Amino acid sequence: MTAEVTRKLRSDAVDNRVRILAAARAAFAAEGFDVPVREIARRAGVSAATVYRRFPTKEALFAEAFAEQLAVCSAIVEEGLAADDPWRGFSLVVEKILEANAVDRGFHAFVSRLPRAVDFTADRDRALRGLFALVRRAKEAGELRDDFVLEDLVLARMANDGIRADSPAMRAAASRRFAALMLQSFRAKPVPAPLPPAVRLPTPPR
Repeated sequence: MTAEVTRKLRSDAVDNRVRILAAARAAFAAEGFDVPVREIARRAGVSAATVYRRFPTKEALFAEAFAEQLAVCSAIVEEGLAADDPWRGFSLVVEKILEANAVDRGFHAFVSRLPRAVDFTADRDRALRGLFALVRRAKEAGELRDDFVLEDLVLARMANDGIRADSPAMRAAASRRFAALMLQSFRAKPVPAPLPPAVRLPTPPR
């Protein structure tokens, strides 16, 4: 086998991997974890056998497809936990998660579609434990209302996902204003503060 042929095969393998991961992210985002591997393969323009040669299980494919989103989520929670002020740490996580969700649709797909039995279950559980710790600290400090539950953050994320704007920068700006409004509602004793600037959003059709 010539060096040129070897390089061509390696290039094809890299291209296949990129297409498979792109197709997997889109499919999982649109249809959830139950989308068949053969459908992901079809969208990537390869055979199911090619997918399985690179990713032995669908869980491994999901983990690789959303590895970047997992890293972002974990980093946001760790940054919140590192804050000295409990309310500031909690607020930082809410702000950054909502902004990432608005700007990166892959992040939204990762958060909303994450299955229970994937290769990075331990990392997911670590992030969830961090979120629970942030909530507990903010409540103990008297800053977060006692009846707040993590499902309230899920509701905020779902509402935030409805932001429609002409660019990622505008979505991020609208998300920051929305996060400020949510944090006011989450706080045990709201402290009036200026909101981030409003963003002109398209009016939904009647």
